[in-house]
Amino acid sequence: MSKKIMIVDDALFMRKTIRRILEANGYTDILEMPDGESALNAYEQEKPDLILLDITMPGMSGLEVLEKIMSMDPSAKIVMCSAVGQEMMIQKAVVMGAADFIVKPFKSDEFIRIVKGSLGD
Repeated sequence: MSKKIMIVDDALFMRKTIRRILEANGYTDILEMPDGESALNAYEQEKPDLILLDITMPGMSGLEVLEKIMSMDPSAKIVMCSAVGQEMMIQKAVVMGAADFIVKPFKSDEFIRIVKGSLGD
């Protein structure tokens, strides 16, 4: 069964990098969202199996998006992506319901291990 994964990151380069890693590992049903607002709008329709969510974005932060999605769907699986030095935000995200987190820059094998673990693959 194909898993649907939503990438939410304001940096096009990061979305493309994550997409390449996912596709190289057999994940082909991938949605890309440039901000929290579009992710929230798409979530209801698309119901992705996993969301890869950047913490720092203009407009709505990743923590705000996490909070809204978890209130809509407490079973949502969300992996937070953050830059080095955001440990406090990561801890807050996990308390708020994030399934896991990954710190950028990351290695492909570490990234896929977290994705597979979060999806139960």
